[in-house]
Amino acid sequence: MKYLRPQITACLTLTLSIGGFQLTSIASEKDTYSMLETPKDVNSIPSDAEATTSGLASRVLTAGTGSESPAAVDTVTVHYSGWTTDGNLFDSSVKRGEPTSFPLNRVIKGWTEGLQLMVVGEKRRFWIPADLAYGENPGGGRPGGLLVFDVELLGIEKAPEPPKVPEDVAAIPASAEVRESGLASRKLSDGNGSSYPTKADMVTVHYSGWTTDGEMFDSSVMRGAPATFGLGQVIPGWTEGVQLMVEGE
Repeated sequence: MKYLRPQITACLTLTLSIGGFQLTSIASEKDTYSMLETPKDVNSIPSDAEATTSGLASRVLTAGTGSESPAAVDTVTVHYSGWTTDGNLFDSSVKRGEPTSFPLNRVIKGWTEGLQLMVVGEKRRFWIPADLAYGENPGGGRPGGLLVFDVELLGIEKAPEPPKVPEDVAAIPASAEVRESGLASRKLSDGNGSSYPTKADMVTVHYSGWTTDGEMFDSSVMRGAPATFGLGQVIPGWTEGVQLMVEGE
């Protein structure tokens, strides 16, 4: 799970059974990558590139054949190659000979924003500033600074309809039970189990989370697969709250 703000009020819908994607740089293929021609405009954003208010710049290289653009919650299939501004090719699905698929809201911000500008069949070059990529000095072998990507959008898998935003996300309702810690909760449906998980247990849940302005920031329902984790390995509110639940609740 990722959290977008330092302080949020999240409304979670859980189905309990007691029991995040990043582009990968493959350094071992560096010599093979050298065969892919480096664009001449990687060192700076050209004047003919279109820029958004976030600082993301792009230029269409090949027009697409589709008519629909992906949403942030959709899963996309792409071919891509990425360079640093000194012309170093650090990653390329093209050289690996196999496209990659991922939920669009699980990658760097520049990709999440940029691919929503594209249609299937389109190829586009992006100049992604550091704050929409990995930062200036990310460490861990990841490239820093302005990054340049050539991306071809091959397919879009539409996400299921998102869960409806609860009416009470803006503030804790009077009907909620508030614990000493400040955690508040309200049961939406009864469970069919009789035992409760402990902090040491593994649990499997479906969940959706919203900020207090109604923005959904994460949802296993949208991904189409429940999440499994150690109950002692998540945020304190989950560790405390899920222990109040039984299976099926």
